Amino acid sequence: MSYNFSNFLNKSKSIEIWLQNEYQNIRTGRASTAFLDQVRVESYGEMVPLSNVASIGIEDAKCIRVSPWDGSLIKAIEKAVIAADLGVSTSVDEKGLRIIFPDLTGERRLQLIKQAKEKLEDSRVSLRQERNSVNDDMNTQKKDGLMSEDDVTRAKKEFDKHIETTMGQLDILFAKKEKEITN
Repeated sequence: MSYNFSNFLNKSKSIEIWLQNEYQNIRTGRASTAFLDQVRVESYGEMVPLSNVASIGIEDAKCIRVSPWDGSLIKAIEKAVIAADLGVSTSVDEKGLRIIFPDLTGERRLQLIKQAKEKLEDSRVSLRQERNSVNDDMNTQKKDGLMSEDDVTRAKKEFDKHIETTMGQLDILFAKKEKEITN
């Protein structure tokens, strides 16, 4: 009997997606509306995504314009952006909120690369936890007589290939982000 890796493959894909989302939140000096996807605003007693209460557009390479549909939410939006600690400055005017991206200094670039490495390590830790879980499950199935010694050996070789592939994907994501930060 061969081992079913579908649960592990789903979890490893979700780890990759998590890392991609985390890397979207590490700004690289260029304005991007995806940068604000994680910002949640208190609107009429509920926490909602920023995109649900305002239109978001790029004004220029270093500035995003947030135009709330309800003018009374401008202060709540500004508070949410500041609380998200995104390393940007805000400016309120009659049209809404401007989010300004400062130029990246060499020191800030190093901090961002360090932050990206920490996120990579977090994703690797999650993957290792999943690996341990699958190995424990294989050993349990072997002990219960559901898998033979040969089946477990074959499954572990196949499993190692899945782990290497996922680790490679995580490393590729990091390399792309590192290049984006340094350029």
